[in-house]
Amino acid sequence: MKHFVSLSDLTPQEVQKLLALASRLKEEWRMGGNSPLLAGKTLGMIFQKPSLRTRVSFEVGMGQLGGRALYLSPQEVQMGQREPVADVARVLSRYVDIILARVFAHADIEELAARARVPVINALSDYSHPCQGLSDLFTIHEKFGRLKGLKLAYVGDGNNVAHSLLFASGLVGMDISVATPRGFEPHAKAQDRAKELAQASGSRMEITNDPLVAVQGADVIYTDVWTSMGQEEEREKRKPIFTLYQINRQLLEKSEGQPLVMHPLPAHRGEEITSEILEGPLSIVYDQAENRMHLQKAILVGLLRPEEL
Repeated sequence: MKHFVSLSDLTPQEVQKLLALASRLKEEWRMGGNSPLLAGKTLGMIFQKPSLRTRVSFEVGMGQLGGRALYLSPQEVQMGQREPVADVARVLSRYVDIILARVFAHADIEELAARARVPVINALSDYSHPCQGLSDLFTIHEKFGRLKGLKLAYVGDGNNVAHSLLFASGLVGMDISVATPRGFEPHAKAQDRAKELAQASGSRMEITNDPLVAVQGADVIYTDVWTSMGQEEEREKRKPIFTLYQINRQLLEKSEGQPLVMHPLPAHRGEEITSEILEGPLSIVYDQAENRMHLQKAILVGLLRPEEL
């Protein structure tokens, strides 16, 4: 790996190595120790959007690895406004060992990676959320002991998280069914790439507008907010359109099993998921949130110390 921009760029072998490294690093952490694999290294973190999990998990994770993280707020950088993306990439490359960016436009991540002389991590863009998708695989593997042959049902908006889950599933041979309202399906480009990955691994991929179809036989049911950051003005318009796509007790019963429930957070209780389900015994949402740190540590090590993979 030179950069970590989209899961669609990785090979199945790279994914398996990152998952194994995350498991090793998590076990070390649980035993009270951390390997200083990145001692003396600095992570520069560019944020165009606010963050809880992404900022804290990367900052704490970098510290556990013996390095340091530098937070750059939207007011400080104003990438693409105060100065061009290319200049930000070239200047930061002279100061830090690795760059992380949480942005609106995916094109900004791609330009950062093209112009930087150090590795670039996509911490979220409007097209992809690869750190979330890969850490979700890590969490699912922890719960089931395998990935291949499982079925993941995603119900909600066909957004950046849905794209990354489609890529992730195809890479590891996990079946996936995505249910969205008509007109809110995943991007055609993402669907095409996910189909290629699924065909290569032998997994099944389904895009539907019927949540009841999606959840049939699912081992995991996943949802996300109906309105992402930057779309706030659409929230009231979207609510009635997405009403039938709420994760609630009735929908879980239609799965005819005991599927685990995932959500990347923050959640709007009473909209895309009920409090009963989010706080219930099938929810693994907080394990999922914790695992962001462990998997992201593996990404950092994989980019800066590839011999550890």
